[in-house]
Amino acid sequence: MIECVPNVSEGTRRSTIEALARAVVASGCRLLDLHSDPDHDRSVLTFVGDEASLFDGIVSMTREAAERIDLRVQRGVHPRMGAVDVIPFVPLSGASMADCVRLAGHVGRAIGETLGIPVLLYAAAASSAARRDLASVRRGQFEGLAEKLAQAEWAPDFGPPAPHPTAGAVAIGARDLLVAYNVVLGTDDLSIARRIAGRIREANGGLDGVKALGLRLARRGLVQVSMNLTAIERTDIPEAYRRVAAEAETAGVSVVDSEIVGLAPRAVLGTATAAELRLDRDLEAVVLENRLAAT
Repeated sequence: MIECVPNVSEGTRRSTIEALARAVVASGCRLLDLHSDPDHDRSVLTFVGDEASLFDGIVSMTREAAERIDLRVQRGVHPRMGAVDVIPFVPLSGASMADCVRLAGHVGRAIGETLGIPVLLYAAAASSAARRDLASVRRGQFEGLAEKLAQAEWAPDFGPPAPHPTAGAVAIGARDLLVAYNVVLGTDDLSIARRIAGRIREANGGLDGVKALGLRLARRGLVQVSMNLTAIERTDIPEAYRRVAAEAETAGVSVVDSEIVGLAPRAVLGTATAAELRLDRDLEAVVLENRLAAT
């Protein structure tokens, strides 16, 4: 069993989001979770399957996305370079990282050759050290993609040398489990969220394995510290929450709520309750093991 957690650049049009989910399910994959955010204009699908069903599901889903999503008019606060922005494969039971690397290559070649979308391999599947970090691969976003791909060091691993005119490019990789976790602050001052994100980010000496951005949530009139916890054995959700809350208190603002995007393994939740984390949904509903057992 392999988990796949593609991020797509559509968070508002339900007909498009549901069409992408149907493409995944029709290929025999088991859809565990679907999370959409209108401010990010982004959706995250979580599903599992074997290599054959995942191959069919991802290629079908990417075809649907390329037909329905136009990045020339798409506007969300989350960085993106593709209609399907990133496709990570994660080994679960009976699968290895090598299996996921191989699958990333097979899927990348198919998407590049049959859909005409440039593919950059990242993380454990990366073809160079510079491509291991997703933020580096995505830097410049869709608007800067043509210039970036024209550079020899960023030539696509598969597909055409220039961006797809509406679907951009896609990063495809293999990685361990990570958790996407966001904390919403009781202010509309984006500089506070960005300052907190900078202080907790591992790259700046903050929490181990934490990547963080400060983003504005226009529909709520608030800001958010958006995090990826990439070393969940060292920094769990309660620790990330406590650090953001402490930094927010220092800045004189409150924490409104927090959310887990997609699913999280039980261990990363520690002993915290939903109330303690101000989670926006039931804690048991976001536990990966619970969803897997239910299927």
